[in-house]
Amino acid sequence: MTEPSIFTRILDGEIPAEILGETERVFALRDIAPQAPVHLLVVPKSAEYRNVAELAAGDPSLLAEMVAFAKELAAEYTEDGDYRLVFNSGENAGQTIFHVHAHVLGGGLTEKSVGA
Repeated sequence: MTEPSIFTRILDGEIPAEILGETERVFALRDIAPQAPVHLLVVPKSAEYRNVAELAAGDPSLLAEMVAFAKELAAEYTEDGDYRLVFNSGENAGQTIFHVHAHVLGGGLTEKSVGA
C-alpha cells in the first residue's frame, strides 16, 4: 500500500493548510513554493489519478471541473483574471506529487492573493 499524498493528508486534517475554496470533488490552496505572484493549486479530492492524462482518460468531467474552478479562482485572486494553467506530468517534467493537480499561475496581485 502506498503512502497517502500530501493532498490527501491535508484533506484528512493531518497537515494544516488554508483551503481557499472547494466543491464536492475538488479543492484549492496556495502553493508552498510559489513561482508567480499568484500560485494556487486545484486538486481533486480523490487520489485515484496520478497525472492529467490518467484523469482525462478516466474522468473527463472531473478534469473539466478542475479547469472551471481554476478560472473562478483566477477571477477572484488575480487583478485581471488572466492566468496560466499548468499540469506537470512525470518526474522529468517537474511533477513531485503523484496525485494529479493543476497549478493556477497569475501575475496580478490583489489583496486576496497576498493573504490580506
